[in-house]
Amino acid sequence: MLACRGLVKHYATDKGTVEAVRGIDLDVPMGGYAAIIGRSGSGKSSLMAMIGGLSRPTAGQVRIDGADLWALREPEAATFRNRRIGYVFQFASLLPNLRAVDNVALPARLAGRLGHREAADVAAERLADVGLTDHFDAFPAELSSGEQRRVVIARALMNEPALLLADEPTSDLDEQTEREVMALLRAVSRDRRTTLVLVTHNLALAAEAEQIVHIANGVIVP
Repeated sequence: MLACRGLVKHYATDKGTVEAVRGIDLDVPMGGYAAIIGRSGSGKSSLMAMIGGLSRPTAGQVRIDGADLWALREPEAATFRNRRIGYVFQFASLLPNLRAVDNVALPARLAGRLGHREAADVAAERLADVGLTDHFDAFPAELSSGEQRRVVIARALMNEPALLLADEPTSDLDEQTEREVMALLRAVSRDRRTTLVLVTHNLALAAEAEQIVHIANGVIVP
């Protein structure tokens, strides 16, 4: 389902070129759960950004559900990212002036795929899926950190993506909330057959994945 071939990412800096990713091949099957681990600066976030369509590779290819992501032109690429990829980042990144249900509905509204009422109905279903039935009308400031993260997961699932990317989604949460959020992500992957790729420093979390990808100095190591 996810197939990366020869991915390379270079950054130009005042001190010269930084080779963040150096020729990575990676395959994750449909419905699979892969954890990418490595020290800070190892290249794992650069790899995730290329997989998610957020940072163009210096070289290489990313195929998601058969589509060559970086061969798409805008706005086709933007539409593909919106509809086929869900993102859960390290911080909640919710719009503070929107209610939970409106934050969740946003991807569908931006895509022009659903009208206001239909998008709100689907967003309410997604919030119910993550256990927030009683928080549809809550603003982000009225939610706990764990509840905010659940809203982000619901938003990531709004367009029923084929691929769910989670970049350090629990690093700022307490241990109990971390377990709850990871259990929810795993359940989503299993029940919806959504491919899940997680970036984490937490080896205990990574150990629960079906596939562990260890990156050091921009390459996959044993």
